[in-house]
Amino acid sequence: MSKYDITVIGSGPGGYVAAIRCAQLGLKTAIIEKYPTLGGTCLNVGCIPSKALLDSSEHYHNAASKFSAHGIKLKDLKMDLKQMIKRKNEVVKQTCDGIAYLMKKNKIDVIHGTGTFIDKNTIEVSPEKGKKLKIETDKTIIATGSKPSSLPGIEIDKKRIITSTEALNLTEVPKHLILIGGGIIGLEMGSVFARLGAKVSVLEFMDGIITTMDKSLGKELQKTLKNIGMEFYMKHRVTSATVKGKSVAVTAEDKSGKVVSLKGDYCIMAVGRSPYTKGLGLDNAGVKLDDRGRIDVNDDLETNVKGIYAIGDVVKGAMLAHKAEDEGVFLAEKIVGQKPHINYNLIPSVVYTWPEVAGVGYTEEQLKADGVKYKVGSFPFKASGRARASMDLEGFVKILADSDTDEILGVHMIGPRAADMIAEAVVAMEFRASAEDIARICHAHPSFTEAFKEAAMDATEKRAIHI
Repeated sequence: MSKYDITVIGSGPGGYVAAIRCAQLGLKTAIIEKYPTLGGTCLNVGCIPSKALLDSSEHYHNAASKFSAHGIKLKDLKMDLKQMIKRKNEVVKQTCDGIAYLMKKNKIDVIHGTGTFIDKNTIEVSPEKGKKLKIETDKTIIATGSKPSSLPGIEIDKKRIITSTEALNLTEVPKHLILIGGGIIGLEMGSVFARLGAKVSVLEFMDGIITTMDKSLGKELQKTLKNIGMEFYMKHRVTSATVKGKSVAVTAEDKSGKVVSLKGDYCIMAVGRSPYTKGLGLDNAGVKLDDRGRIDVNDDLETNVKGIYAIGDVVKGAMLAHKAEDEGVFLAEKIVGQKPHINYNLIPSVVYTWPEVAGVGYTEEQLKADGVKYKVGSFPFKASGRARASMDLEGFVKILADSDTDEILGVHMIGPRAADMIAEAVVAMEFRASAEDIARICHAHPSFTEAFKEAAMDATEKRAIHI
């Protein structure tokens, strides 16, 4: 029986990062992965492949709608979905192969199969083929992630009623794609196919989309997605979804009880994700779950069983790859006696539509609910010279700052490269910068990030220059 200082179950962003950091810190480390490739949901069927398709579909959309304005004339423009999928698969393979290389580089033992606790220090690994094996471990990190959720009474057949996983490998552009859920995952995939020519209908139970983010972002994103042909049914509760041959019939009703019936050729179920703990044998180790099926952990990410930890989607908090990565590093360093920290309020959230959407810190709704006195500064991209040059005029940057101290409390943006620009806001807030601090920092001209500076200037005495 092999013996390890620490064993990580799950090789997604949380798991593989935790394993690498543990190995860097001198711990003999193993990682258990049930699937043939490393990288988990994010690298195989989530973040990475979806971004590949988002980029490909945006190139096609721009070629069809914007290139002529740039003086680029195209004749007989065609879309090759098969090639898009092929390129996406190549990106996934390269990325997953890179993780395998990092395991070898850091001398981490990779064990393929389903890991199940026999007791708190013994794990049995069951491969798809071959004999089971047991390993002994001093400590264990559970990083098994999450799986797509569904609605009661609706079966995901993975052919016509599908999740984002199956949507990544469709062999045809849907004529009419019905999207259940107006969250990040669904809107990203919906925008891919809307750009490629599909009619996309979004059914959302709440009164807005991306409701975990600042409300102003959802309003602006909905407006921009309508511009590429997406339609929205807000405050609608889906009551059924049934497959008949090559079509899907979906019914929903609004708050007044009025029924809406939609018929499409595909339906994506995108109502969130659930923590994945199947097959772990948590009872054998005595590990407890909370009332939402997540593994219960304390502030040090340790379960009720000493020496067993959990990170990422399988524990409380936002289901974000970078949150899991930060927890992996935090935990590895905590285990060896260092004093790392994570400020969960400063973990950014991003939507990779175009324009991109990003936010960090408190939303305006949260500040109002908490009775915090704040001021708002904003700047539209239509007033940005750089955005005008690239024809990316939709969206804005919004800064929320404390009325008394001027400390930045939240930053929310929708616009070009918001996913990258939000990092400046995270750095500023990590060091408790004021809006005045940002207003005084020189930003290159012309650049998209000038909008962040202008919003900061607007928050301090309404002195933005270009509006």
